[in-house]
Amino acid sequence: MNGTPDPRRSAAWLRTQTPARIGIGRAGAGVPTAPLLDFQLAHALARDAVQQPMDCAALAQELAQALGSARALLLASAAADRATYLTRPDLGRRLDDPSRRLLEEADRQPCDAALVIVDGLSATATRSHAPALAEALTERLTGWRWAAPAIVTQGRVAIGDEIGALLRADMVLVLIGERPGLSSPDSLGAYLTWNPRVGRSDAQRNCVSNIRPPHGLSPAQAADKLAWLMTQARHRRLTGTALKDEHLLPASISSPPES
Repeated sequence: MNGTPDPRRSAAWLRTQTPARIGIGRAGAGVPTAPLLDFQLAHALARDAVQQPMDCAALAQELAQALGSARALLLASAAADRATYLTRPDLGRRLDDPSRRLLEEADRQPCDAALVIVDGLSATATRSHAPALAEALTERLTGWRWAAPAIVTQGRVAIGDEIGALLRADMVLVLIGERPGLSSPDSLGAYLTWNPRVGRSDAQRNCVSNIRPPHGLSPAQAADKLAWLMTQARHRRLTGTALKDEHLLPASISSPPES
């Protein structure tokens, strides 16, 4: 048996494979100064991502440029402020009364999909990646009828169900800032739901997460996945656990065997 240590088992090699804090060392009873400062910075960035308000006007302008001057609907959840949003997830899943009336009074035509952009737990992620993803996605789904995009503050994923239903959309795509970690304060998630209506469960959605170049999916990569999922959702008239992401699998695997 070779007595030479496998370099792939070393802490130095592991640190090249993951942003996780591995083998950071010790300084007495604590950690060295540099890793400690790095941790404190990461913690501060995560807290800022949760607390930072979303600049809806700037996001609407970027979205209009990305989508060709589509007018965005500015909406809000029933959570009146950030503190309420963080302690009452249920209020973040429903629109407030003025937003609901705005959609009820709008000229709503049946459409293939509604795009809902939500601050979630990281407005940083939404502002950084949502416009580019929206542009890449609409380029891939030419000929689709889209509702006017909606921008929502203090929202959770499920708020898209109510918005999609009010906009008479066959499906709703929610782009939302994901819960920040100590190495990912700017991760965007995309949640797709067929036939949106209040009361849909997470098992009835498809999710593409970790959209945060260069450390996660790029907008182009995420758009490829979402375009495939949305096309299949329209064909099969469903989303969720019954719709698997198979667009990159070999044909022999993704196609059902012949009987």
